[in-house]
Amino acid sequence: MVSRRILVVDDDDAVRTLLRRCLESDGYDVTEATGGKDAMEAIQGGGVDLMTLDINLEGQSGLDVAQAVRKHSDVPIVMVTGRGDVIDRIVGLEIGADDYITKPFHVREVLARVHSVLRRSGGDAPHMAGKSSHEACPEYAFAGFRAVPDRLELFDPKGAPIELTGGDFRLLKVFLERPRRVLSREQIMDLVNGADWSPLDRTIDNQVARLRKKIELEPGTPKLIKTVRGVGYTFAAEVTVSGRL
Repeated sequence: MVSRRILVVDDDDAVRTLLRRCLESDGYDVTEATGGKDAMEAIQGGGVDLMTLDINLEGQSGLDVAQAVRKHSDVPIVMVTGRGDVIDRIVGLEIGADDYITKPFHVREVLARVHSVLRRSGGDAPHMAGKSSHEACPEYAFAGFRAVPDRLELFDPKGAPIELTGGDFRLLKVFLERPRRVLSREQIMDLVNGADWSPLDRTIDNQVARLRKKIELEPGTPKLIKTVRGVGYTFAAEVTVSGRL
């Protein structure tokens, strides 16, 4: 099996060393960066399967780095935050981070988070490689849109591609597989993140708002992802599926 490559971005030498030893002991290849410039160079160079990113980088916010990365790549991002920085966590997830680790952390938690995010973003296959072009993937059609979540592809009614993060695609797939069903926020979080979330992760409203901005004509008065007051959400469009194995 090809070893997965993790980019560790932190300006603290001790933290970088701890993360590198932890990840290398589990079989990952690790590249280190101390700031946003080095991180962007590594991402643009390709081959990065996941990055851990400290929020409080010296002279720069990790949130700004994450936002810059999201303009060029959907590589999974695991934010590293200070204990109790709930606002930072919410903003990070809104930007497109896939998960977060709080300091101080235990190495087992780091590995569990990394394993979970990599599994959700594509298992053991190289990131962004997707499935073989000869292998059928479920294709969904709704309101003129065409989506192939397993290949991270979404096209608007005019055929133009729409850029979504890996988290956006997981959320969209949850709705596409369950059209016109009322889903509670807890159900959606379970379906998007499996068992790897806690009550502090309840930022589904922010994730839904971000997805609405990408697919709704008027996000303020959504026609596709509708709020069910006091319960959760429902995907109101008719969905057809093709290409399923």
